[in-house]
This record gives sequence, C-alpha cells and structure tokens, in this order.
Amino acid sequence: MPLIPAKALPYFENMIYLPMLLIVLQRDRELLEKGPFKLKGPYLKIIDATMTQVQSELQETKFYLRRHDMKVIRKDRDSMFTEYIFISGGYEDHRRYLNVRLRNRTEELLDSYFTRSGNYSASH
Repeated sequence: MPLIPAKALPYFENMIYLPMLLIVLQRDRELLEKGPFKLKGPYLKIIDATMTQVQSELQETKFYLRRHDMKVIRKDRDSMFTEYIFISGGYEDHRRYLNVRLRNRTEELLDSYFTRSGNYSASH
C-alpha cells in the first residue's frame, strides 16, 4: 500500500513541472525579445499569458501542499535521473525521474498551455 495518497501525486508533480515551465518560458521570452523577429508582440502575449496561468496554478499547488502539510525536495541529479522526495503525513517517498522524461513531460505541458492560450485568444 502506498504511503503517499494517489490523489496527492498530481500536486507533487506540479511542484516539479510548473517551476520548470516557468524557467523555460522566461528564457524563451528573453531570447524572443533579443531575437530578430519583426512582430514580437503576439508571441510575447502568448508567453506572458501562459506564464500568468502557470504561476496561478503553481500558487494553488503551493497552497494545497501547505494546507496538507506536504513537501517536495529535489535531491540528487546525475546525467540520467533526478531524485525527488515527496513528504506527506510524516512519510517520505523517494522517486527517481528520468531526465529525458522530465524534459518531454515539460514539453507536453508547454504545448497544452499554448493550446489553451490560443483557444482563449481566438475567442476574445
């Protein structure tokens, strides 16, 4: 029987992926601002809207973790894996994530956020 409740896992993983998304978005925004694009405005709006949405979800996740006395700690990282410790109810769950999987999942989430931003912009 797992010691960490299954319903808590998405919140733990949000604490891994959402900060990664913000880093990627911020770096891409800086590159876009410095790049030779003629019409930067629309791209910057998409990035900014996505960052706002990600930050909001990250705040909600932090609030949930705080309210349920849960914590995520990034531990060891090597060329293949990154280890995280999920703490809940006095129990620790050590999980190792493939770095390639972290990157791919971050890309999937970014695509999902951009799609949502695109749908939002098109309807307004």
